[in-house]
Amino acid sequence: MVCLGNICRSPLAHAILEKNTSDIIFVDSAGTSNYHIDSLPDSRMIEKGKEYGYDLTKLRARQFQEEDFKKFDLILAMDNDNYKHLIKMVKNPDDLQKVKLFLSNDQDVPDPYFGKADGFEAVYKIINEECQRLANKLDV
Repeated sequence: MVCLGNICRSPLAHAILEKNTSDIIFVDSAGTSNYHIDSLPDSRMIEKGKEYGYDLTKLRARQFQEEDFKKFDLILAMDNDNYKHLIKMVKNPDDLQKVKLFLSNDQDVPDPYFGKADGFEAVYKIINEECQRLANKLDV
């Protein structure tokens, strides 16, 4: 799961998908920027996750690295800007096949960071719905 700072959208998706898939599926999250490395997720997203039973306090922001292409079979960008950033990092056709947009309809998950509390609720609903769909597809 990849967003810009790894403090709002991607850690929420990380927590939801991790809790709803088997232990054989390794889930992680990262940001394309280095703005918040080692920071907790945004406090508003921590509260939103807690409200729905997800603990985001164990997560720390990290920046996506080239080595992540080797570690992961699927890399999901939360929006087109981060998707384009990831595509620029790709070094081979196999890695290119791993990078997809998070939403199955190829739309962006809005970034709630500069918005109000209701934006975090809306983003939670979008991410939760897609994570449930993804969990059903991935879980074996």
